[in-house]
Amino acid sequence: MTTLWRKRIAMGAWLCLTAAGLSCNSDKPRTSASSAKTEIVGAGSTFVTPIMGKWIDDFQKANPQVQINYQSIGSGGGIQQLKKGLLDLGASDAPLSDEQLKGMPPLVQLPETAGPVCITYNLPGVQQPLKLGPATLAGIYLGKIKKWNDPAIARDNPGVKLPDADVVPLHRTESSGTTNLFTTYLDSVSPEWHSKVGKGVAVNWPVGMGGKGSEGITGVVKETAGAIGYVELAFASQNNLPVAQLRNAAGKWISPSPEATSAAIAAFKEQLSKDVRSSIVNPPASAPQSYPISGLTYLLIPKQPKDTAKGQVLNKFVLYILDQGQDLAVGMNYAKLPPELQQLDKQLLGQVAGGSANAGGQ
Repeated sequence: MTTLWRKRIAMGAWLCLTAAGLSCNSDKPRTSASSAKTEIVGAGSTFVTPIMGKWIDDFQKANPQVQINYQSIGSGGGIQQLKKGLLDLGASDAPLSDEQLKGMPPLVQLPETAGPVCITYNLPGVQQPLKLGPATLAGIYLGKIKKWNDPAIARDNPGVKLPDADVVPLHRTESSGTTNLFTTYLDSVSPEWHSKVGKGVAVNWPVGMGGKGSEGITGVVKETAGAIGYVELAFASQNNLPVAQLRNAAGKWISPSPEATSAAIAAFKEQLSKDVRSSIVNPPASAPQSYPISGLTYLLIPKQPKDTAKGQVLNKFVLYILDQGQDLAVGMNYAKLPPELQQLDKQLLGQVAGGSANAGGQ
């Protein structure tokens, strides 16, 4: 046998052994960092999306073995996916009533932050913040106020030169907790709105154009002169959009802010101590510094997690939100939960299998 053939035979044997080794290795479980991660899947509220993204990034840096995926699909979408058992975690700005809970797997609902629903607009040439009283805002969305120089808007903004331009009201197209907060406010301040439209995560809008998600509304406002819409303050701030001042029940013009939202929470302290689902929309005149369209946003957590590992990770993440995460929220235009509400949340979390109110944050 020639030297050349001996080399070829040796090479062939080596290739066969290598292939066999690869074949054997392919049957072994992978141990890469990505496959070893515990994955949590959540979806729902667009209201909470900016701060949720920050919470997830911060938590994952301290817990690299965890992968949390959150989809901003609207509160209604999150509730439906949770109902089908597709999620580990839902988020909604519209808490479920006792009747609605009957059609869901056993859940815990706990508020994790709060924020203002602000009125943003596109009015070239108007420099100072627009002011909109309750009747004026309702009139715009009822279709009764069609021009920006309408006498009702002019009365709210004395001395401001308003354009003779069409008002283009925008609203969400999907089932939305932000819509629930906005329509709850209109329902409480306008008898006509109450009788003709009502409140909820989805309503039959008398007028206007639709947009999907707060991202969609924000995009249309930026591109459309004369547009007006309702979004979370974080979205307006990130896109450098102006926000209107609203007149609250005390007759004061209030800009949306974390502090004004905290004042709204404080106004309903007694109600929240009995039921964390209590609305904080349209606080009474006894809360003069409160912003009138403020809302809590809620985590919806199945009482029976899909498996023990996920339950432990989810519990740790929620406790992080309720502790360290609250300080991050303030920096992103959300309101920090008062200590009493944080403690109530931890007690509610104890209802989740494997949950513990005494676990650490990160």
